[in-house]
Amino acid sequence: MSIQTLCADGSTVSYTDRRRWLWSLSLVWPLMPVAACWLAAASGHAAWFWATLVVWYGMVPILDHWLPADASNPPPAVVAQLEADRYYRVLTYLTVPIHYFTLIYTAYVVGTQHLPWHAVVGLALSVGVVYGQANNTGHELGHKTTKLERWLAKIVLAVVGYGHFLTEHNRGHHVDVATPKDPASSKMGQSIYGFACSEIPGAMRRAWASEKARLMRCQQSPWTLDNEVLQPLLITVALYGGLIAAFGWIMVPFLFLQVFWGWFGILTSANYIEHYGLLREKLENGRYEQCQPHHSWNSNHIMSNLILFNLQRHSDHHANPTRRYQSLRCFEKLPELPSGYPLMFAIALIPPLWFALMNPRVVSWAKGDFSKLNVLPAMRERLVRRYAPDQAARVLQ
Repeated sequence: MSIQTLCADGSTVSYTDRRRWLWSLSLVWPLMPVAACWLAAASGHAAWFWATLVVWYGMVPILDHWLPADASNPPPAVVAQLEADRYYRVLTYLTVPIHYFTLIYTAYVVGTQHLPWHAVVGLALSVGVVYGQANNTGHELGHKTTKLERWLAKIVLAVVGYGHFLTEHNRGHHVDVATPKDPASSKMGQSIYGFACSEIPGAMRRAWASEKARLMRCQQSPWTLDNEVLQPLLITVALYGGLIAAFGWIMVPFLFLQVFWGWFGILTSANYIEHYGLLREKLENGRYEQCQPHHSWNSNHIMSNLILFNLQRHSDHHANPTRRYQSLRCFEKLPELPSGYPLMFAIALIPPLWFALMNPRVVSWAKGDFSKLNVLPAMRERLVRRYAPDQAARVLQ
């Protein structure tokens, strides 16, 4: 489908989104654990319950590197029409019931089929992986201004029990991103495990404080159904309580594992890699400069972007938070990740490997100037002496 628009100078600009129909892979991905259940039942092999993890951490990175990266952008003249095309937003709407179907169906399988423990673990982690996309759908919808989309964001975030993300991400992370103040922006030299210990509770505290302050301005108590942190939490409690009542206590470890991996293995991993070591400049008035595209790590790998609603074009997203996924742009001379998110998530789980891969890239991006980097204070001296020994006397004084 081609978009055409008439410019002020009388010329016509045409644009065809070559990935238009491929974006529908975002509907297929959340159904992967369901397909794994069917394949396991048909073949009698419990190994199928681990298939989603194999696809995410193995096949998607292979496809990312086999397919050429795509740095193309829609022409500015057609962006308004592209964003108005309802096809793209309907895909985000449809993922919401699909995530509920996947959770309920896999819970049914675990609760009724007497699976071996390793099958339950594999299926729970698989559900956690695809619920990273539930967070991503909530992320895409939660930045929009319509009441429908904001409620759909809360509903889909409730599936993985991370409803406070809507408040924390919009009013916290986007304000403080790429600064030492932000618990969701990782510092150079910080492992993902140390990052998680501050990011996960920090996100909860900041979300509650932000919503409490908002309600106080409206002369309301935080203990109200108008509280946008409590709204999705109540949905989660009802959903998980219903699954436990329907399928028994086996749901407790199953739900815990899928929540744990959805939170740590996907969302925390994304936050960890998206701004690692990058720093906004502090101005003379004590405030930080406006967030720019170069304050986020970017990736143009096709396969992972197709199933993540273009999340990996994170640079444009932070510069323009309300821009819809299909029109996010790539800019020249951005900090670029060497792979898409799935492989980078796996590498982040092994800190020595992550540091060996990313620390030189962070230093290179800043042209060796540590004053332009967000560095873990406890690691600053060691990192400066390793990567910029000629600056040690000046930087560490």
